Amino acid sequence: MPSVDTGAPVTPGASQPSFLTTGPPAGPTTGPAPAHPAGAPSTRRVNLALFALGLATFALLFSTQALLPALSADFAVSPDAASWTISAATIALAVCVLPLSMLSERFGRQRLMTVSVAVAVGIALVLPLAPDLAWLVALRTVQGAAIAGIPASAMAYLSEELRPGALVGAIGLFVAGNSVGGMAGRIVTGWVAEGFGWRGALLVVGVMALVCAVAFRALLPKARNFIPSPLEPRALARTVRDLLANPLLVRLYAIGLLFMAVFGAVYTVIGYRLVAEPFGLSQGLVGSVFVIYLVGTGSSAASGGLVARLGRRGALYLAIGTTAAGLLLTLSGNLVAVLAGLVLVTAGFFAGHTTASSSVSRTVTTGRAQASALYQMAYYVGSSLGGTLGALAFHGGGWAGTVALALTALVGAAGITLYATRRAVRLAAA
Repeated sequence: MPSVDTGAPVTPGASQPSFLTTGPPAGPTTGPAPAHPAGAPSTRRVNLALFALGLATFALLFSTQALLPALSADFAVSPDAASWTISAATIALAVCVLPLSMLSERFGRQRLMTVSVAVAVGIALVLPLAPDLAWLVALRTVQGAAIAGIPASAMAYLSEELRPGALVGAIGLFVAGNSVGGMAGRIVTGWVAEGFGWRGALLVVGVMALVCAVAFRALLPKARNFIPSPLEPRALARTVRDLLANPLLVRLYAIGLLFMAVFGAVYTVIGYRLVAEPFGLSQGLVGSVFVIYLVGTGSSAASGGLVARLGRRGALYLAIGTTAAGLLLTLSGNLVAVLAGLVLVTAGFFAGHTTASSSVSRTVTTGRAQASALYQMAYYVGSSLGGTLGALAFHGGGWAGTVALALTALVGAAGITLYATRRAVRLAAA
């Protein structure tokens, strides 16, 4: 069976939910990987270009999350309806990442990244003109599909164009751009919306992304080592089928989906809870809450040590317990307790996500990029389900309803991990 893999490295420890944490999806490849010639492009220019690209794409992908209460008020819709401005984009990304990975093999990483970010930024500049929620959701769907072309190309570009010694730092900086972009986009939109409404906030994010996209295109050196490959959808389909026949991979995909469902539910709905009584925070302060994402930097980096000491399943149990404790703490009517609960939820989520995603790459020997792409698909499906179902639960039962939904997802993740533990014990005793 043909192997469909670029062999790109995995980089656990991202501090932002990232389609890059587990390596790039890629389409079929033929022939050996190209050598890195002595005249390789400037590492600094590549790093800055990919940092700018990562910042732009994550600022765009989650640009409406901090604005959901404002969207509900302006369009007179429920939280679950407004949440589709996030879910539609992440679903489109999940659906399109594998097909676009094949196009990157045929037409080039640089070309696909350029087209993808151009389309995503173009839509961002049109979003403020959306006359109603239906138009806004439709535009966000197209934007999410366009963004999918970036994970399909960026890591493969780095692995082809940089020397091995420079690769880890370049990937780390790209992931940092994801983290900073996702956090900054939410904070900026929250504060701008206070003075200029959600339309002004989306326009500012669009202009920020445009500046980053121009910097990316100006800085990125021309690809020297890309070798076009023919489209081989049958080979890709066979590889995906074989990966889905691996029970361990399926369990890891399910755990990633469930963890992200929890995270998506909490951060989609938390704005509604904090703008209401007894807290009554302003839109700007609600946006600033997303600075808690920085906690993920420490917990995802620490996950490697946790796995070394506790094993994969032990690290997952600890992540599940930490997240559950945080969820229960957010039920308090005290703002400090709620924020502390969000810190625990964030730390637990990133530890669990990093453990599951890095385990995917260690589980497979062929088709590693496609295994990672499938994890990313499950991850963003989880984000979409969590955001929509969490908002529905909030609409029906308040914050307690959202917490109950999130705890149910954690019970599912714990059940899968417990099954794996018992299976390992039985195999060891056999």
